[in-house]
Amino acid sequence: MHPFPVGWAAAGLSVCIVLSAFFSSTETALMSLNRYRLRHLASQGHVGARLAERLLARPDRLIGVILLGNTLANVAAASIVTLITLEFFGEKWLAASSAVLTLLLLLFSEVGPKTYGALYAERLALPAVFIYRPLLWLTYPIVWLINLFTNALLRLIGVPAEKVASHSLSADELRTVVAEAGSLIPIKHQQMLVSILDLEKISVSEIMVPRTEVSGIDLSDDWERILAALRETQHTRLPVYEGDLDHIVGVLHMKRVARELARGAFDRASLERIARAREAYYVPEGTTLNQQLVAFQENERRHAYVVDEYGDVQGLITIEDILEEIVGEFTTLPHALRHEIRPEDDGSFVVAGSTTPRALNRALGWALPTAGPKTLNGLILEYLETIPEPGTALKLHGHAIEVLQIADNAVRTARLWPAKARP
Repeated sequence: MHPFPVGWAAAGLSVCIVLSAFFSSTETALMSLNRYRLRHLASQGHVGARLAERLLARPDRLIGVILLGNTLANVAAASIVTLITLEFFGEKWLAASSAVLTLLLLLFSEVGPKTYGALYAERLALPAVFIYRPLLWLTYPIVWLINLFTNALLRLIGVPAEKVASHSLSADELRTVVAEAGSLIPIKHQQMLVSILDLEKISVSEIMVPRTEVSGIDLSDDWERILAALRETQHTRLPVYEGDLDHIVGVLHMKRVARELARGAFDRASLERIARAREAYYVPEGTTLNQQLVAFQENERRHAYVVDEYGDVQGLITIEDILEEIVGEFTTLPHALRHEIRPEDDGSFVVAGSTTPRALNRALGWALPTAGPKTLNGLILEYLETIPEPGTALKLHGHAIEVLQIADNAVRTARLWPAKARP
């Protein structure tokens, strides 16, 4: 009778535990890999990342070979422990030895390795793929047979095994990724990225210049008044209309006006001819900013007139307005404040009624609602449900408001205090 090879048995048991730990840890590591970083590394020529991408493209095959190896290692370990127990302790100690082996496998082949794999996924997974690639090739017939039965079972419950889980991110998920980038992306750049994602949620009517603030040339005015308007305008393009903005005949470019003036041939007829050469561009008020930005590019336009469902002009949207939603105001804050938001010594602000809530929020860091009325005047009228008198005071979304001026049944100016700041 040959002596029991206890040394070889102990060595074999150690190898089985190490193999089980390898399969367990690398399984967790491979499944924990950041797919976007993996894709980036693969595009940079990282061989391990490329192999990992190929393996993860069919997770059923990868999991098959991992579990096949892990199962064989655990079964072999159990068989060796059984032989050792029967040889030295007898059959009555089999239950105890099984319990000890289970504890060893749990600690050294499952919990510990898998925790390490989850914490250091890339460090462990990328080298491991050089082992799994040939191992999958060697065991492919067995893995194929195993997958054949498991995939059939999955189809019975309505799960196509060949379908790889989608790793595309939604807009909301991208916002979360940007927000969690921390110091990797500067705060200003984070704001710009989030603003780009928000373009699909904002309509042109929310940031347009209101109709009452749109400058233009009325062909029915006398010639001297038209010339005065042309001299005083700060815009490079002006709508030319008959009577009101709902009847725009064309868009006047000031460069062409300057050219005609230099030749001394500028009159009412040439004004109308120049304007009619460029038709107005109209867009529905519900158009989102991302759609409009693409439309501006496709139509080679820089501004458009926003119309409601009845075709009436509601305001003006420019490409600069959309870009400001992404990068912030092109002008400095004091310059913007002088036009629509004037700070007072007592900490309040005198604001034009045509100012949009979005402009107020962006300029002052407030949180007025932007989903409802598009102007401060609209917010006040919606809240009061009547046209107020000058001096009317109210509190709106935490801000104390005093109506200062009323004209043409609208709030022209109002005084606003920051939330909880009114004396």
